[in-house]
Amino acid sequence: RAHIAVVGWACTTLCLVSCAAAFSHGASLSACADMMPRHLRTQLHSASNNYVTLHTNVSFYSPGDKVPVTVRSTRDFMGFLLQARKVSNDEITGTFVFIPPDSKLLTCFEDGDTVTHSDKSLKRNLSFVWKAPDQPIGDIKFFISIVQSYFVYWAKIESAIVAQ
Repeated sequence: RAHIAVVGWACTTLCLVSCAAAFSHGASLSACADMMPRHLRTQLHSASNNYVTLHTNVSFYSPGDKVPVTVRSTRDFMGFLLQARKVSNDEITGTFVFIPPDSKLLTCFEDGDTVTHSDKSLKRNLSFVWKAPDQPIGDIKFFISIVQSYFVYWAKIESAIVAQ
């Protein structure tokens, strides 16, 4: 009986450690649709009450354009998930062609349409470049989810509309 309890404890511990290690290397594909971290017992904070700004230096873009995107924070954070989405239907669009160190590309629907952290080092200010599809897609917004710690996060902080 004690042997079964020890084996059960060991399996549970290994499972929790492997899950935690996986998230320290970026968001999972299961976060693509709703941009929510899949941590256990996390505390969602209001997207309107955060310390992060998501900004582009353009108000308009054309098909094929490259759009700089910056993330600025007054506090350190460990993780993030960044996407561009069509205003018309909330569909993920475009690809990221420049990403900062300690980040990596994900393929939610198309190659490189999403960026996440690649390690849990502390981050504060990040710069990206997003490339619009070659065909017209309409107005877009950028969205970022920020993980301050394993238990505290903000989901889908949005940029201003970038019109086409």
